[in-house]
Amino acid sequence: MTRAKHGRPVHHWRRDVVELAALFTSVAVADGVANLVGHGPDGPALLVISAVALAATAGFHTWWTRRHGHAPPAGDTDARSLPQGQQAGPSDERSATPETEPGQSALWRMRTTVKDEPGSLAALCTALAGRQVDILSLQTHPLAEGTVDEFLLRAPGGLMASELTKVVSLAGGTDTWIERADAHDLVDAPTRVLGLAARTALDAAELPLALRQLLGRCTIRQLPATPVGGGRGPAKVPVEGALEDTVMRLRAPEGGVITVERPYLPFTPTEFARARALVELDARLGPRVPHSQHVLTLPEGNEITVRRADTRDLEAAKAMHERCSARTLGMRYHGPVGDADRYLSHLLSPRFGRTLAVQTASGRLVGLGHLLWDGDETEVALLIEDKWQRRGVGGELLERLVAMAAEAGCESVYAVTQASNTGMVAAMRGLGLPLDYQIEEGTLVITARLPKGRAGSRLPYEVAQEQVGEPIARD
Repeated sequence: MTRAKHGRPVHHWRRDVVELAALFTSVAVADGVANLVGHGPDGPALLVISAVALAATAGFHTWWTRRHGHAPPAGDTDARSLPQGQQAGPSDERSATPETEPGQSALWRMRTTVKDEPGSLAALCTALAGRQVDILSLQTHPLAEGTVDEFLLRAPGGLMASELTKVVSLAGGTDTWIERADAHDLVDAPTRVLGLAARTALDAAELPLALRQLLGRCTIRQLPATPVGGGRGPAKVPVEGALEDTVMRLRAPEGGVITVERPYLPFTPTEFARARALVELDARLGPRVPHSQHVLTLPEGNEITVRRADTRDLEAAKAMHERCSARTLGMRYHGPVGDADRYLSHLLSPRFGRTLAVQTASGRLVGLGHLLWDGDETEVALLIEDKWQRRGVGGELLERLVAMAAEAGCESVYAVTQASNTGMVAAMRGLGLPLDYQIEEGTLVITARLPKGRAGSRLPYEVAQEQVGEPIARD
């Protein structure tokens, strides 16, 4: 059994059938072994041999787990995190083979620890030069137990990650981590940090995405000081934040805590300082969203305006709640209808994602679409006023939310709804993307996988002013 994104267990009947068949097979085999041990002439010997084999298997499993305990997530490609003094094995070589021809070059990002003594870095650079590896950039992070060096390397196309790791190890490098890089990594660190700061300054919803680009593959969660459902909030974090090996905790701009976790690679003090500076910049600038609008004509001829929304739309959103039926609110919030208003401050906050609002020509709010950052995943959610359902509003909102997710570099989006919500199911199918379904006790989770290259299919709304018209005048 696994758990869906909404927290409820999800049964997979195929897996249950396989497990049941395996159970019956195991019982039959055990019965045969018991008869052989009890009645056969070599029963005791077989029993001793089985015990030895079981102990050897357990020992091998323990050794293998410790050996790969700090490996990067299974979804990472060409990334390896090797304990001190350990070399990549055959399986590492197969998965770390460069996707280039022998005559071409390949870019690699590498981190290793060397002794903090004269000549240690020079020996490492000399060893790399001996394998025709060009060092494009280098950053050093002095620590108490040594110096962590980060390299951007250009290596011959036929040189594998395991070979590079071996060269570094022989030159004195330990705790070596290496992964494939691309042209984006050629931008020097100060320029990249300034670009991320500018991106964050324009839109408060960009902070989690900027942190992820700054720190690489990691899981980012922001917990409000007061949970929406009540109860105790997260433990307080010092003003300067806290760094604990592979986890950093930062004080969120509006209270609460931002947790960044990267289990396969410890954070350096330099990375921690950069992340803290981005969060401090976001806090000083306060809540902000780009003010843009896009006027659409529905098939029936009515014009609607789609724009970014924030907490200043709170009262208009509450008024829309009052016009929605209990069934519509129940399908959206999956709980007591009376609690619907409690979620709006969280949903409209740019700290937790992006929100699109739909308003009529008279200015009435009739629809909301949310793109919510959920750790390393992204959730989409829609609420359309009853009188405006089945008129194409939801599909229009969803298409734009998915485009925004693709522009943000998300690999997939998911929607949590009810199996009876045929409108949401139809809207997800209308995206024309591969869909996965999980259902349990009437709750349906639909995941859409975003193809690579989709990000360029639509210009960002907040940038393409010539596409979306003049900004809305906001008080």
